[in-house]
Amino acid sequence: MAKPAAGAPSPDKLALYEKLVATNPKEECKGDTVPYTSLNGHMFSYLSKEGKLALRLPPGERETFLKKYKAKLCEAYGRVQPE
Repeated sequence: MAKPAAGAPSPDKLALYEKLVATNPKEECKGDTVPYTSLNGHMFSYLSKEGKLALRLPPGERETFLKKYKAKLCEAYGRVQPE
């Protein structure tokens, strides 16, 4: 088994993320150390090195998602991400 790249999520978290992305055949997992998906050059999901999934959602859907799943906004590099 290959050792994960420095700063990359664990192999088990990466496998789960890849499985999630594969549920939509139009999308592909990109990135070497930080796996992500994008549309028209805009990232809409990524898996942090800690194995946390971040999603970019439109404002109305974001609020619904946060309430429904008792989630919180993504924090990276010491600050809350705007989207």
